[in-house]
This record gives sequence, C-alpha cells and structure tokens, in this order.
Amino acid sequence: ESFKKYSVSDINNLAAPEIKDQLLKAGVWPTIVQRPFGVIADPAATPKAIHISAFDTHPLAPDYSVLFKGQDQYFQVGIDVLKKLTSGTVHVNTHATSEISTVFSQAKGVDLNKFSGPHPAGCVGVQIHHIDPINKGDIVWTIGPLGVIQIGKLFLNGVYDTSRLLAVAGSEVKNPQYYKTYTGASVKKFIEGNLNQEHVRVISGNPLTGTAIGKDGHVGFFDHHLSVLPEGDYYEFLGWITPSAKKISFHRALGLLSFLSPNKERVADTNTHGEPRAFVQTGVFEQVTPMDVLPTHLLKSILAEDIDEMEALGIYEVIEEDLALCEFVDVSKHKVQEILREGLELVQNS
Repeated sequence: ESFKKYSVSDINNLAAPEIKDQLLKAGVWPTIVQRPFGVIADPAATPKAIHISAFDTHPLAPDYSVLFKGQDQYFQVGIDVLKKLTSGTVHVNTHATSEISTVFSQAKGVDLNKFSGPHPAGCVGVQIHHIDPINKGDIVWTIGPLGVIQIGKLFLNGVYDTSRLLAVAGSEVKNPQYYKTYTGASVKKFIEGNLNQEHVRVISGNPLTGTAIGKDGHVGFFDHHLSVLPEGDYYEFLGWITPSAKKISFHRALGLLSFLSPNKERVADTNTHGEPRAFVQTGVFEQVTPMDVLPTHLLKSILAEDIDEMEALGIYEVIEEDLALCEFVDVSKHKVQEILREGLELVQNS
C-alpha cells in the first residue's frame, strides 16, 4: 500500500495532526515508545522531548554506522517530522569515543549529546536520566534510528519500508555477518548450516533483553540482530564451588576465577548457575546502574506492591533494558526484568 508523498518544503509546513494521521494509517506509529512505562506512544499526548540513541552497547550489538549507512536524507526528514510532535527538543545521543556516522553527526535541528562508558551507556533510559530526568506527570518519547528512517521514507516516498540489516552473531555462529531482511522475517535461512552445534538458543535481539524464538522464529519488531548462544540446560557437580576460570562472573566468589584475567574472551551460555533464592542485598545492582536510582530498594518495593515507594525510588525512569545488567549479576537469580515490568504495569494501571 502506498501513502501520500511530501516534498521537503511540504513537510516543513505540516501540522502535528496530519503527521500523526499518516503515521497511524501506515502502521509506523508503534516505532515510537513512550516513557514512562515503555509502551507505544499515545497519539493524543505531547512529549516534553524525543530521544534517539544512536549507538548500542548491548552484547553482540551491531555497528550503527553499518546498519544505517547512506540513510542521511531519510534520517533528516524523519527528524524534521518528529520535531513537529514535541513541545521541546529532539535529542540524538551518540558515543563520545567512537566514530560517529554522518547520518547522526550531520543531523540538523537536534541536540547532539555524547555519552561514554560501557553498557548500559547505550540505553536511551540512561541517557534521558542524565539529560532531563523523567518525573511523575512527564511524557518523553523515544525512537530508534531505524524508526526515524522509516518515518522519513514514509513521508518522502509514500511507503512503509520494513527492510533492515540484521546482524547474526554469537559464539555458535560459523560466519557472523549482516543480512538484508525485513521485519518479521523467518530466521531459519540465516542459521541453517551456519551453526557450530545444534544445541543452541536463538535470540531475537541481544542476550540480555532479547526474546528466545527458536530456530523457526522470526525477527522482532525492534530488533537489529540475532544472537546464538550455547544452550545451558545442564547441571554442574558442586556448582559454583568447583574452581573455574571459564565462567563469566561479576563476583570474586569462591571458585569463580575469571577476575584473574578480566580481558580474556569467554564463551557464555544460557545457564544461570543457580536457582532463585532469598533477595540478598549485595550492592552490585548499584554498580551496574549508572543512574540516581536504587535498584535493590526499587525491586523490593515492587514485590511489596508499594506504589508510593516505587515512585519515590524512580520507577518512572526505567524499563527492562535499563536494569537488565542487574539480572545478569544477581546472585539471587531473580527475574529482575519481569519484576520491573510487573511494577510498571501496577503503577500504570493504578
């Protein structure tokens, strides 16, 4: 299906209602996510700002300069459209020490911000926290670079282009590379005959927040990469007590010797190396959360269903990806992201 085309000069004269109507009719609107709560944006709302993270720090993340090469014009048009939808600023957030693609560095009419450090520096929630924190009653929209480009193509060409580059990576992939594909495409053709072993977990997205889809699954709506890891459905004799330098661990615990060679590359599987247990307060959550938020106390307030406490502890500023590292380093083996989503839904529906 084709939609109305606009020239660049026409776009500059468009009003917000006309823009929203085009985005909704074409099906591009769901690319815009609303904070707080991390849900599809409400077309009736006006955000105080729109944020775009122009780099990804998740494990096995693709290079955005490769994904969006040559899309400068469409990205700029997408920015011009989005500017009509906010009362504030459109922020493009880039990495301070990496080479920035011209798609982002030459964008006009935006605030270009720079961030440094390891993951979760690339998470847009962390970026918003350091630029303009979200308080109760605030509305902020976020969108990925692909969504911006899709908006640009919709208004310039009159089509909803669902094509994308997909990075297929992971320790069990024989030939990691980029493939041109489409939203919702079957992943079978990318992994068939391309695996080091068959007992693997195929994840649409990254290992921290992605979705296990199996070998016959499909590319997720927001995903740019496919992660393939060894399946970890096995038991270990004596578990963590057995000395090992192969396991990736954040902790200097008995038997976990990986800290002796922190820069060594290791193969990670999906085994959690333990079962859920009492919620132990160790302070590690705060070490991997570069925000003025107390994850341990926030999660406990969610388990207690104390909405006032959740609000005071910053639940409006986070969604699952912002605290995904907490789940990875958690000695108590809790499903941190699931707990957080339950809290977000409780507050949203209260």
